[in-house]
Amino acid sequence: MQLSDNPNTTNPESLNSFNYQELLDQEIKGFDTRKPPKQEIIDSCVHCGFCLSTCPSYRVIGKEMDSPRGRIYLMNAIKTGQASLDETTSQHFDTCLGCLACVSTCPSGVKYDQLIDATRSQVERNQPRSLGDKLIRWLIFNLFPYPVRLKILLPLFWIYQKIGLQKLVRATGILKLISPRLAAMESILPEIDLSSINKNYPDIIPPQGEKRYRVGVILGCVQRLFFSPVNEATVRVLTANGCEVVIPKTQGCCAALPAHQGQEEQAKALARQMIDSFADTDVDYIIINAAGCGHTLKIYDHILEDDLEYREKAQKFSAKVRDVQEFLAEIELTANLSPISNNDLLTIVYQDACHLLHGQKISLQPRQLLKQIPGVTLKEPIDAVLCCGSAGVYNMLEPEVADELGQQKVQNLYNTGAQLIASANPGCSLQIKKHLSIQEKETPLYHPMELLDYSIRGIKIDG
Repeated sequence: MQLSDNPNTTNPESLNSFNYQELLDQEIKGFDTRKPPKQEIIDSCVHCGFCLSTCPSYRVIGKEMDSPRGRIYLMNAIKTGQASLDETTSQHFDTCLGCLACVSTCPSGVKYDQLIDATRSQVERNQPRSLGDKLIRWLIFNLFPYPVRLKILLPLFWIYQKIGLQKLVRATGILKLISPRLAAMESILPEIDLSSINKNYPDIIPPQGEKRYRVGVILGCVQRLFFSPVNEATVRVLTANGCEVVIPKTQGCCAALPAHQGQEEQAKALARQMIDSFADTDVDYIIINAAGCGHTLKIYDHILEDDLEYREKAQKFSAKVRDVQEFLAEIELTANLSPISNNDLLTIVYQDACHLLHGQKISLQPRQLLKQIPGVTLKEPIDAVLCCGSAGVYNMLEPEVADELGQQKVQNLYNTGAQLIASANPGCSLQIKKHLSIQEKETPLYHPMELLDYSIRGIKIDG
């Protein structure tokens, strides 16, 4: 018996009967003993179905097993020997974006984020991938978390764009014929600015005026190279508001990409490196301006909970982490703000990044900051909590689902009539810019820190 696609289905018997007879006739391969999804969390799901309406994969695919509730049933079936961890079952875990909308929606407080993280680690350890899947994942996890490697490729990307090869590749669609996933990766490539290669921040940047706080700043990987102006704006906004900024040279990736995709050992290694890079900085807070990175930085204590040497260090590190918007709203702005439009009036639609909204519960603070810019009016899109489809590397691994979500997100943002979009996550920004271009919409997109920086420095964005 197949699972019902009806969002109102709440009959556990119908769910428990999913393909079980067929699966029982096969060899059962369950989770290994290394931190499988916790039974007590699985049991906390009461199968109410509230998660279905906010789950992006369920909204697009329309299958119960591609919803949080269905996946939890599948986890339980694998744990109890009623289903096998194999190619058929693991694909339903792969379709999860990890957006955490279900965590915000769930009336029972089910910690689905912990369940899917544990399950993905099990899949990566125990379920063989096809050759094509292995290659694309190898490329992603050996490139994006390492800014030094990305930096080497940046001139090649720049040449690729400048000689017109990118236009030819996109016009012919040849890359999509070779590999839809490689085509998806290429499709979000932003315009390359080679100045980011040689960007070198001082170790310590003094505050403007009286010192209020000493803060560390994390530069990120993609953010550092593809959105360098965002980091520069972040530093200027912090120093303009009385912060001494510390930027350790040894910092690397925050571990968000591997952590979200079950690459457990890589995530642990990167987390340890990040902790060590800030070990002797004596900062009051550690500031991050990318939503996905911030969520991972705040759960280092979970990632390293079994590491006796780093467990306490991770707890202390995570306790200091603040999203830059969260931090500025907390300490309150002291710098003077001026209009950033020649018309004085400017309408902005703020796009909630999932790992900021659902993972860190930060929603009001960015809006409060933007409203302090003179002349700014905020618009709210419909379906604001629906994921844009970026979800770390999801738009490269599951491009069809991601494209449908990206199309919906851009249409909803555009329909507000706002003059520009504010987005606080590099992955979301790349995804939204891609679909703005596809839909031939020219609405500009900025990080909130860029807008605050312009306001502090008196720069007009249309001037």
